Amino acid sequence: MPHSLSLRRALIPAAVLAFGAPIALAVDATTVAAADESASDDASGDEGPATGTLMLRGQGIVRSMPAVRLGTDIDVTVTGQTARVRVVQAFRNTSGKWMEASYLYPLPQDGAVDSLRMVVGQRVIVGHIEPREKARATYEAAKASGRKAGLVEQQRPNMFTTMVANVGPGETVLIAIEYQAPVGQANGTFSLRLPLIAGPRYTPPHTLGTVDAVADANAVTAAPVLTPGLGETVNPTSIAIRLAPGFEVANLISRYHRVNITGPLGDRTIKLDGRVPADRDFVLEWRSASADPTLGLFAQHTAKGDYVMASVTPPADTSSLPTPPREMVFVIDNSGSMGGDSMEEAKASLLHALGTLRPQDHFNVIRFDDTMTRLFDHSVAATPDQVDLARRFAGSLEAQGGTEMLPALKAALADAATGGGSDPSILRQIVFLTDGEISNEREMVAAIGADGGRSHVFMVGIGSAPNDYLMERMSTIGGGLYTHIGASGEVTAKMMPLLDVLSHPAVRDLSVRVEGGSLELTPSRLPDVYAGRPLVLVGRTDHLSGTLTVSGTIGGKAWERRVDLASALPSPAIEKVWARSRISDIEADRALGKLEDEQADAEVERIGMESTIVTSRTSLVAVDETPSRPAGARLTREELPINLPAGWDFDTLFGQGAASDVADPQGSGDSAAMQAAALELPQTGTGFLGLLGRGLALLLASLAGFACLLRQRAA
Repeated sequence: MPHSLSLRRALIPAAVLAFGAPIALAVDATTVAAADESASDDASGDEGPATGTLMLRGQGIVRSMPAVRLGTDIDVTVTGQTARVRVVQAFRNTSGKWMEASYLYPLPQDGAVDSLRMVVGQRVIVGHIEPREKARATYEAAKASGRKAGLVEQQRPNMFTTMVANVGPGETVLIAIEYQAPVGQANGTFSLRLPLIAGPRYTPPHTLGTVDAVADANAVTAAPVLTPGLGETVNPTSIAIRLAPGFEVANLISRYHRVNITGPLGDRTIKLDGRVPADRDFVLEWRSASADPTLGLFAQHTAKGDYVMASVTPPADTSSLPTPPREMVFVIDNSGSMGGDSMEEAKASLLHALGTLRPQDHFNVIRFDDTMTRLFDHSVAATPDQVDLARRFAGSLEAQGGTEMLPALKAALADAATGGGSDPSILRQIVFLTDGEISNEREMVAAIGADGGRSHVFMVGIGSAPNDYLMERMSTIGGGLYTHIGASGEVTAKMMPLLDVLSHPAVRDLSVRVEGGSLELTPSRLPDVYAGRPLVLVGRTDHLSGTLTVSGTIGGKAWERRVDLASALPSPAIEKVWARSRISDIEADRALGKLEDEQADAEVERIGMESTIVTSRTSLVAVDETPSRPAGARLTREELPINLPAGWDFDTLFGQGAASDVADPQGSGDSAAMQAAALELPQTGTGFLGLLGRGLALLLASLAGFACLLRQRAA
């Protein structure tokens, strides 16, 4: 473990905690220069990660609106338990140059992207699926020859990049993608999440330049962030949803955005009240007007075979079953990305959870940024004094530094209390509160897999745009659940059901069998199932027939559910959902070391090509066969900026004064004219001299800070 971890622990003496005084923590700040966002058409698009400030690698700060503006329209149709989503991105070139634009954006981690259309004037160019390297080569060849081209690549299951080349001065090019995604369900509430912003990601230093390097760190961390002080936002977004779930809807709520709702109860139309900045996820929730909606089994018949999706719900009331003694380890993220609202939400959630501990429980609290502190050397009994100490510890936390999740996770998994987890009568639970904005997701999953199921990991995603892919994957592999808290007013409403789940037995030792047929089922690794959280199984077979039986134990007693597969309702969406879920299984096996990279890549590519969906190994590409950029005309590249996610604190993330330090000597004049004629969309445009000057200034500042740190340690 790095020296700084033990150094940080030394800075938080028990005496300070005992008096509840504020805790001052030293932060090792890494200050680095941002990368140039523009490049000529002969420049490489695969430069290594640039450096950012405090926690961010590759993260630039943008003060002026970009030449290429982006606007997004999202249209959704929900039928049954699946959603069909069309995302139209309008790239408008407000400059006098020929432009190539690249935009990093989020999609649901279980969404299957299967369609790309590029609209140029009156022409519609339909994209097609190709292996990733071939699709990139097709795009680059079209770009070099002056033809318009669009490319959609997956960087993570919940993070994608759209690139569009040869957008002429004053032109607008539309890129329309479509994807299929399952609807969420928990405690009788259905939900649709539309991610709108991919938050800045932290890349741990130990993963750079080593065998375990995050090879694609630049792809997930390179998007520049627009300075909030501009008074403008990028990527205005509109959303329209048709909600036809197959039953009359009640308690329809938009969690974070104002909406207008029309139509009958069984076929509602929901629209945003105007366009909104893409700075937080959109979440829609609803319930059935009846006590028990007749949903749960859907099928799709194709030439390749039959597909079925079944939701199996465990008993709703397990309160009569005994709860064993628990060892609970709470891990709270107080890194820079948690600054602002997120930190307050995380602290409130932790305080709420501490209040539910029982005298027979043991617990510990671990906080981390780019260092780590255990409140106790190991888990201790939940006496009133110990719990009160933990409350004061939580209340003193402030957000700063990088997001080193892995050491904190390993510490939580290895806590040596109660016999190191060897006593089977003690239920071991880890509650992890974070936004999950890191790039080394694979290491996190591998660490949980190495625990061997000794601990159950429950992820609490904090803030307006958490990394839901990491949260879902960690909780699934860890035998727990994922809960999202997106606003301070949700803490009690979201934590109470989670803590209730933690207090009651789950359905364990699950098995699935099919009588009268066979199914290739996903997920292949069956999780524990908790009250109010249905188990969703998706299968493929040559001919759908027979009975599906799910069995397990709950509180030591046998539990079983049967489903007649022939009674499935028709749905056109199951094949894509199955393919995405199957790929998720493969990626989990890769992270756990059960599949070599070559094997995993080959299988992911096979499924992606067969199901025509975007994966880590397949991309969608569209090319206009008519050249448009004149020979010899220079092509300028822009990485379109993102908004700072709602509730994040800019100064905590980038450092005090970072916004005012950003130079823009060459772009400000053009920027004003661009803004006057633009779509209210994204921006960049810092020149070389400005970048050079900023880089030198930041370098001098970092050297001065380093010298100061050495003097402090020497003293």
